[in-house]
Formats: sequence, structure tokens, C-alpha cells
Amino acid sequence: MNVAVVTVGDELLAGRTTDTNATWLCARLDERGVSVERVTTVPDRVSDIARVVNEYRAEYDAVIVTGGLGPTHDDVTMEGIAAAFGRSLETHEEALVWLEEAGYSRSDLTEGTAALPRGARALHNEAGVAPGAVIDGVYVLPGVPDEMKTMFETVEAEFSGTLTYREVVSIDEPESALLDRIEHLREEFDVSVGSYPGESVRLVVESTDEATASRAAEWLRENAEIV
Repeated sequence: MNVAVVTVGDELLAGRTTDTNATWLCARLDERGVSVERVTTVPDRVSDIARVVNEYRAEYDAVIVTGGLGPTHDDVTMEGIAAAFGRSLETHEEALVWLEEAGYSRSDLTEGTAALPRGARALHNEAGVAPGAVIDGVYVLPGVPDEMKTMFETVEAEFSGTLTYREVVSIDEPESALLDRIEHLREEFDVSVGSYPGESVRLVVESTDEATASRAAEWLRENAEIV
């Protein structure tokens, strides 16, 4: 399963808010064997949201969108999602009923709180008010981290893939000196290798087979100056 993550918010693009949502989602999806192939941030602009979501839903198995939910003037994500699908925004009765059961009266709710794209499945916000939605593989979640995490946990079973096993080897040699051994690892063990220089060079060996990853890492430890 491959996924794109889209975060929405002018404050993210201005650097006023750190995008912790994307990092958290990528880690959780990786744990489930799901490949995240795009992380994109777009402004609070209907046309940009619609364009990016349309592009990504054609390319990936699922798209997760976070941020911009609610009834205020700059909460335009649901409008952008509706535009991507060519659907109208409609009051979602199930979402309203849930909000009432959670203690909110309809008269107290700001107009548009429960407006979702026509035909969407509502995702109830256990840690806040504004509901999320699922529509044809596009998952729309809040931007508030606690709300996003709580809501994602209600749907994360819908994301699955092939688990990847990793071994990390820290090496006390220049990255350029390791090229031949990296090539050997790839050819001999059929693993992927990531190289991350710093005070030492971290080589991350990955395979869908745990034993293969372990053997490749052991060979590397025997044939390099490890830290």
C-alpha cells in the first residue's frame, strides 16, 4: 500500500507552526508496512487543496489530509476536498447526532461544523468537535495533533502493507569509501541500503525478510570499521 500525506495550513508554510503531524503519520504508517511516497504542504486555499488531492488520489492507494477543519473563515479543507470530487458540501446528519450525543446542542454549533462532502463517511472527533471524513480513499483529519492522532487510530486498521525489517550499522569511515561495500550488500543480499553521514556514517539495511536484513548487517559489521 502506498500513501501520500497532505498537510494544510498557511502557518506551516510560514514556519510559525512545526509540522509534527506528517512526521507522526509517516512513522505510524511505516510501522504498518505502508509506503509513504509523498508529503506535501499546501496553503489554506481551496484550489490548491483540490488540485493536489486530485493528483495524489490518482497515483496512490490512499491520501491522508490534515488541517483546516472547522467552520471558521480559513478552515477550507472540506471545501477543497468537495471540489476535488466535484461534490457539494452537505450537513452530515450522523455527525450532528454524534455531536449531540457528545453534549453539543445543534443551536450551539457554528454553522458548517458538520458540513462534509456529499457521500463521505464521517469520522467522529473524540478529542475535539470538527468531524473528519473518508471519501474514496481520501482521509481528512484535523490539524490539532491530539485530535489528528485520536482520529487516525480509529481508521489505522485500514492501512496495511509489507513489513520492512531494518538493521542500523554505524561506521567510522568516509561515506565515499563505502560505495563498493554498499553495492555488494545490494547485489549479494538483495537489500536496500540508506547512507546517512554525520559524526559517523549510519548505514540502514532494509529487507522484507528479517533474516536477510540480519545477515547483511552482520556482513557489513565484519567488513567495515564500525563505531
